[in-house]
Amino acid sequence: MGRGFTVAEDSAVPCPCGSGQRYAVCCAPLHQGLVMADTAEQLMRSRYSAFAKGEVDYLIKTHLDRENSPARQRRDLRAHCRQTRWLELRIQAVEGGGSGDLTGCVRFEADFKESGQHRILKEASLFKRCGDRIEGDWLYLRPLSLELVHA
Repeated sequence: MGRGFTVAEDSAVPCPCGSGQRYAVCCAPLHQGLVMADTAEQLMRSRYSAFAKGEVDYLIKTHLDRENSPARQRRDLRAHCRQTRWLELRIQAVEGGGSGDLTGCVRFEADFKESGQHRILKEASLFKRCGDRIEGDWLYLRPLSLELVHA
């Protein structure tokens, strides 16, 4: 017996990152470790989708966090993903972060609901290559600027 409608329905789900592609061919392969992000923007989009989908291990793997243990990160991220419903991502600008760059900045706005309140996160995120090599994986470092707005 085939897998039925579930596979067809899952493969037709739009990607939360707003690329216009299906999740199964956009961010899912990154979340599953089948491919790595080619650009800082692709990593930004895949991290947004990971927040929306609750892909906590991917969020930990793609964030250079030297202050918190993976166990603490996992606990905090799980709680955050349960409490937050991500609604829309809008990329405002990208500086660097291309396939031949070592660093990049992605400015974005992300709408979400938390505790019944609609908010907008406005952030400029800094990304860098792991090991400072062009072949290195992209990692999220930190926000360069961050603003939370009530919508």
